[in-house]
Amino acid sequence: MKIQEYIGQHKNRFLEELFSLIRIPSISAHTDKLPEMKKCAERWKELLLEAGADTAEILPTKGNPVVYGEKILDKNFPTVLVYGHYDVMPAEPLEQWESKPFEPQIRNNKIYARGADDDKGQSFIHAKAFEYLAKTNQLKCNVKFLLEGEEEIGSPNLEAFCAANKELLACDTILVSDTSMLAKDTPSITTGLRGLAYWQIEVTAASRDLHSGLFGGAVANPIIELSKIITQLINNDGKITIPHFYDDVEEVSKEERDLIAQIPFDEDAYKKSLDIKEVFGEKGYSTIERTGIRPSLDVCGIWGGYTGEGSKTILPAKAYAKLSTRLVPNQKPEKISKIVADYITKIAPEYVDVKVSWLHGAEGYVCPIDSDIYRAAERAYGKVFGKRPLPVRSGGSIGVIPVFERVLGVKPILMGFGLESDAIHSPNENFSVELFEKGIETIVAFYEEVAAL
Repeated sequence: MKIQEYIGQHKNRFLEELFSLIRIPSISAHTDKLPEMKKCAERWKELLLEAGADTAEILPTKGNPVVYGEKILDKNFPTVLVYGHYDVMPAEPLEQWESKPFEPQIRNNKIYARGADDDKGQSFIHAKAFEYLAKTNQLKCNVKFLLEGEEEIGSPNLEAFCAANKELLACDTILVSDTSMLAKDTPSITTGLRGLAYWQIEVTAASRDLHSGLFGGAVANPIIELSKIITQLINNDGKITIPHFYDDVEEVSKEERDLIAQIPFDEDAYKKSLDIKEVFGEKGYSTIERTGIRPSLDVCGIWGGYTGEGSKTILPAKAYAKLSTRLVPNQKPEKISKIVADYITKIAPEYVDVKVSWLHGAEGYVCPIDSDIYRAAERAYGKVFGKRPLPVRSGGSIGVIPVFERVLGVKPILMGFGLESDAIHSPNENFSVELFEKGIETIVAFYEEVAAL
């Protein structure tokens, strides 16, 4: 039986099983949802066993549990570890939803619900692709499933879990669907994720707020001094001026840049959608390259002094800013943290005190486009969509992806089937039924390609 026929026969069951997951409000950010987290983990365990897993169990962490399942056919077969997450973002603001977020509805051939795409819908693609291959005796790979319940809060306990269970999680490749495609008819593989580094800057000029008439002109204004510091971090060409910031930045190959250049991009539509006059970024790179293969620096917030109604003539004692950088592969957050803090401290004037506090960070990730696994994924998309997928480096971060490489020594392959219009993390999150089905077909084709390597 072909996969399309199998999907056709079981489509209603597939959707109802997915809906049974979606109806559970497994919101990891809400501590009062712990019973729902456990309920969702139990439901995933049931579904993995029903799909054909030999074993499935719920394993504890210091936070929400991990669901692990496996089917081991032959030690000589390649082993694929499927990663997904069963936790979801909060649904607020509820009044902006057209239907209740945890009561899935299908409208215009799209599933509307929280988790429809991110990541219950996309993870479920793998369960059904696995089911088809297992039930029809076509599976030629060992398969392991790892479903966590804390991705939306930064996966704080997964690294320790992976480190303690290296043998259990041993595999040849890690398969992840938690990303998107460029368009419904334009498949893509996410080949890179940017890392992150985040600080808070505090500038102190005096022990208390001062009268601007009595002290203005005699004592430094911390907001002005903070602004001066910030303006020295990026030049007019969009280049970050911090010494040694670019030392470890990977230079992307001409082949990959040529493929990036093929990505459909309408700059006028982009500007219109954001209501901006012009794009701006590092000179010499396209907008897509600036958000994918190059690092960036942003001020995420700035405050100080009086901001209430009316006027209050003060010279504020303190000023604050939150600063972030998006990093590319090879840039280490800890190293960048010191470079940035040292530079800000160095350029700060002696007549104010400056404190730079490191808040958090995550490493970037890159997948080579010439590996056997990448080529297998490329061929799988080609079989189903009729065209070669384009490599895309995402500007965002998925903290657990570099953890897998670092702890398990395996590079994940990111085969996403969502769309930007799916509104993940937002009201009216949705997922195309058509792409749900094509995703199952593509993952089946991927297993076939991996088995043939």
